[in-house]
Amino acid sequence: MYLNRFYKINSTLNNLSLHLRRFLAIQNVNKVALYFQRARLIDSIRLALRSNCSDNIITNLENLSLDSFVVTKALQSAPTPDSALSLIENLKKIPHFSHTHNTLYALAKILAKAREIAKLKALINAINSGKFVNVARVSYMDQMRWYGISREFNEVVRVWDEWRTTLKKHPCTESYNVVMGLCVQEGKDSDAVRVFYRMIEEGALPNCRTYTIIIEHLVRMTKLDSAIEIFHMLPHVRIKRTLKQYSDLVEALTISNQLDVVKILLDQMRRDGILPVRAMLWSLQQMQNAGYDAETNELLRDMLPDGRIKKIGYSMDSGEDDSDDEDEEIDCEHTNAVDQPHLKPWLDPASLANALRNWAAEEVSALEDAKLVWTNRLVCKMIRSFKSAETAWQFFCWVACQPGFTHDIYTISRMITRLARDGCVDLVDQLLSKVEREGIQLSFSTIRLIIDFYGVSRNGDPALRVFKSVKTICGPISRSSQLLLYSSLLRTLIKCNMNSDALHILEEMSLLGIVPDLHTYSGLMNHFALHGDIKTVQRLFGMVRQSGIEPDAYMYKVLIHAYCKCGRAALALRVFEDMRNSGLLPDANTKQLLVKSLWKEGKLREAASVEERTEEINDALPLALPGHMFTVSSTDLSRVYNIYSNSFQSTCS
Repeated sequence: MYLNRFYKINSTLNNLSLHLRRFLAIQNVNKVALYFQRARLIDSIRLALRSNCSDNIITNLENLSLDSFVVTKALQSAPTPDSALSLIENLKKIPHFSHTHNTLYALAKILAKAREIAKLKALINAINSGKFVNVARVSYMDQMRWYGISREFNEVVRVWDEWRTTLKKHPCTESYNVVMGLCVQEGKDSDAVRVFYRMIEEGALPNCRTYTIIIEHLVRMTKLDSAIEIFHMLPHVRIKRTLKQYSDLVEALTISNQLDVVKILLDQMRRDGILPVRAMLWSLQQMQNAGYDAETNELLRDMLPDGRIKKIGYSMDSGEDDSDDEDEEIDCEHTNAVDQPHLKPWLDPASLANALRNWAAEEVSALEDAKLVWTNRLVCKMIRSFKSAETAWQFFCWVACQPGFTHDIYTISRMITRLARDGCVDLVDQLLSKVEREGIQLSFSTIRLIIDFYGVSRNGDPALRVFKSVKTICGPISRSSQLLLYSSLLRTLIKCNMNSDALHILEEMSLLGIVPDLHTYSGLMNHFALHGDIKTVQRLFGMVRQSGIEPDAYMYKVLIHAYCKCGRAALALRVFEDMRNSGLLPDANTKQLLVKSLWKEGKLREAASVEERTEEINDALPLALPGHMFTVSSTDLSRVYNIYSNSFQSTCS
């Protein structure tokens, strides 16, 4: 009750601000009204592409006020590649229309889906030759994505190899992901594992999509135990679990009748603040049939079609009923009626948020006139899409006063993390205070994001306050979750140069018996070494030894680089000796940096010794040592690789 009053007061204040800016808004184009005008036009094209008489209607496109935005979104919303290509052909008859970067890239994706490889290559060549004005050359990454969609494995590898020859370092992580994903689709199990190994070996850091591909691969090959083991590792390697990962695992476990495990996953998904999608509908219905009513009723309610959202039928004026798209894709579901297709009105939250970025009075008035059906899923997407936290907050307060809408844990969590990312400390404190007063408990993942984002916006003191209030705003958390939260706080504190506070938190962890992991120690040692605090670095390294943790190759590399950069090559040499005695090797860059630093400091004999001792094994030195400070250690990456490769041992051998 108090929370809703709070929203309404803020909304009233926002309205006063809107009236002050009304005069200026009149001078500008009403971008929201333009957005809805375009939306109605896109709906007309969408319906035309799905009707039997599409040829007659699309012929009249020259009478419509087409622009590149409308064409791009219409192409993306086309039901089939053939219908999209027919729209492209009809656009050639319109003299005033010319392609832009967005329309050409949408066309390329359509050609890839249709597997029109010759036409796709011709389009890429035309763009790269400068045929289209103000359209830059197609990047290697975009080419790889398009050929990946068309499942042209040889073309993907050709472009990848060509790209690699132009670089002095490894390509981006996403390029490995494209090749891995295509290997999985084509049933090249051993090749997918080898690409992952190559990614680690060359020093590219696996990201969220990398792990999604691995889990999808394991699920596809019914290696569910391995998939779940890697899935449970993700928080430890600081990777956010995604809806796709949950969806794949829930479906596979439901098919194998492991409904107790599905229940655990659904609980975890709720704690991670992730909304379910309709792809999970069958799994939830199976669980309900098995007697899991309490666990599924609320989720099923969220996934059922919203009766307030009206469908649009085949009529050029039918776009008046604007509503939200509750699916992740821009395109919406439609019925099987051939003569009279019915769709949910087109809606793109990102484009609508962009139109509202100034939150001008005329634009908000146009938004109110549209009478959209505000669902929690749509509001979450809108908050995520605003470029300004201030505008997102104005929208957050405004939408709370709209008929039929009430904020829930998902929208509140999204808003708090959005404010924290932009360093809006006062608003975060106000919202957290109201949440606590209402008795709402935020998820652990939301608290971690707040602390992490405060590191980005350099707000260490507010991060400490949130950390100390975690039990009241989040409830009890497990010991493993405490470790993750402490690690996030330590990283935020050193980003804010609050070194004494970081050391105090480290002592607090020691008293509680919570031992930081390898990558947390690596990050702390690197930070203090670069600040010249060698005593603290040595103390931290002693804590690693005392806790029974075996330093990995990446930790040694971090220390050698840190000591060399602060002019302490003698200490770097000592770390090198410890590394060699542990049976570990530096990578080539680390060895070269050490030799160069020793030479620079006049330690010629020591530099020559390092060269001599590594000369025989130069070919054996790794390209890079896997790992990342505060994120993942080489030990973790080795464990993931072993789980993945052992699942396909017979094929990989």
